[in-house]
Amino acid sequence: MSLYYLQKFLYNLNRDDRVKAQYHENLDELLDQYDLSDEERQALIDGDIGLLYVLGVNGQILMHYAALLGIEWFDYLQLMRDGIAQHGPVRAGVYTMTGGGKAFTQEDSKQKDTAK
Repeated sequence: MSLYYLQKFLYNLNRDDRVKAQYHENLDELLDQYDLSDEERQALIDGDIGLLYVLGVNGQILMHYAALLGIEWFDYLQLMRDGIAQHGPVRAGVYTMTGGGKAFTQEDSKQKDTAK
């Protein structure tokens, strides 16, 4: 997995109008410039916010990509939750989950018990 290059791509896309233009004109050629796994590349092609989150993309970077795709804020948040449900816990980066993403604090456990 190449989380560094995945995030670098999104960072460049968020900040550089030339990269953004190339994204719309020839995405495959643009992606060839980054050392991405097949899974990362496909997630970008599909605009799969949930999978990108699970792969470890920082939420601050990812939210700009979601906006570029026309995804509203609350839908973006739900897509991240859906990504965890579909692909499992966050695998890398600052949001890496341990214990399968289960709550560890008493407050989280109480909230889950109340929701049942």
